[in-house]
Amino acid sequence: MGVRSVCCILLISLIKSSSAHSDVFTSIGHMTDLLFTEKDLVTSLKDYIRAEERKLEQVKQWAKKLDALTATATQDPEGFLGHPVNAFKLMKRLNTEWGEVEDLVLKDMSDGFISNLTIQRQYFPNDEDQTGAAKALLRLQDTYQLDTQTISSGDLPDPEHQRALGNLKYFDYQLAKQKKAEKEQSAKEESKKERVGKGEYFPEKRKYQQLCRGQGVRMTPRRQSRLFCRYYNNNRHPFYMIGPVKQEDEWDRPRIIRYHDIITEKEMEKVKELAKPRLRRATVHDPQTGKLTTAQYRVSKSAWLVAHEHPVVDRINQRIEDITGLDVKTAEELQVANYGVGGQYEPHFDFGRKDEPDAFKALGTGNRIATWLFYMSDVTAGGATVFPEVGATVKPMKVLFVYMFDGISFYKKTLYHSISPFIYRNHIYQNIIIFARNLMPK
Repeated sequence: MGVRSVCCILLISLIKSSSAHSDVFTSIGHMTDLLFTEKDLVTSLKDYIRAEERKLEQVKQWAKKLDALTATATQDPEGFLGHPVNAFKLMKRLNTEWGEVEDLVLKDMSDGFISNLTIQRQYFPNDEDQTGAAKALLRLQDTYQLDTQTISSGDLPDPEHQRALGNLKYFDYQLAKQKKAEKEQSAKEESKKERVGKGEYFPEKRKYQQLCRGQGVRMTPRRQSRLFCRYYNNNRHPFYMIGPVKQEDEWDRPRIIRYHDIITEKEMEKVKELAKPRLRRATVHDPQTGKLTTAQYRVSKSAWLVAHEHPVVDRINQRIEDITGLDVKTAEELQVANYGVGGQYEPHFDFGRKDEPDAFKALGTGNRIATWLFYMSDVTAGGATVFPEVGATVKPMKVLFVYMFDGISFYKKTLYHSISPFIYRNHIYQNIIIFARNLMPK
């Protein structure tokens, strides 16, 4: 087997080999690393191409020189070889120089590229990531009522996006293939949901998807007239007497409040820097096994930042206390979530329901009473926090702090909420949840 065949087989085997890294598709933060990995591979590949071109140029020059020489020599072979120098050079070429040409032709210029590819391969996504990304496209198509042509042409609801024209036929085939597999996989689950009753499940799903699209929001003009923007100092808190925070009513029941410009760009960058190396696939509590597991209805990666590990984390926690008047000593660690392709978190409760009395028993904190979200990136399309029970939609905005609280009535279906699938832009938010043990203000 020739060297070239061996190289081809090696390259194919590298490309087909499985990766140790999975769930890359669930985090844009990790996917951006793949872009730089691919850029490095392209640079390495171009270096290989240039090396091959230099080698080929040497071979071409040799062939050109010998072509002219042999053309002249073969016109009068005896006369040409009658010159002793020509005879010596013929012996030298055939004995030495053609061997050098053979070595040059057989020289493998791909060693550097193959070596780099082997190193970078450990960071490549695997079949699970490809399948997850395909499912994400189906999720976006279903939730936002997008047709195949719209997705494959890149003509999504984003005026700034440059069209990513691709192979539509191939995309249609892959999408249809994945959709078929998706239907077969969920056939039993859908059958079970249908037995529960169409009047219970499907209307809720339709309502959720409508809100994701910005439709079906229920806020009458009268109720909207009672929502205000104000400067807020939390009952003349010393920190906010001179510089009160910007507070905006987003919804009345449950009470959802936006706080603008509550976190600085520098603080956000530090939080991202601390969180990125720790990002892992987000998990949910399995009520049957009692263990944490991944789920298709929560597609993202999370990291947890412990209090006192960095001054920025301390400042954020203190800011929450100062603004709300609630103690964060029993709050969960600061969670940083990063969503990837079609990332979402379907409707859920943050608090433990009546059928989950021991949901937070191990923490010794009691139940959850309030949730805060710091949005740390702008999102052009998708990614809204929606509340299906009340018809509310909160769009993500950078440097925004959303406070969800309903007093003692926090444990109500009104706070049933979700993060809708993301279409465009990397979305990172911090999430902190307060527990009931310190319900009373400080």
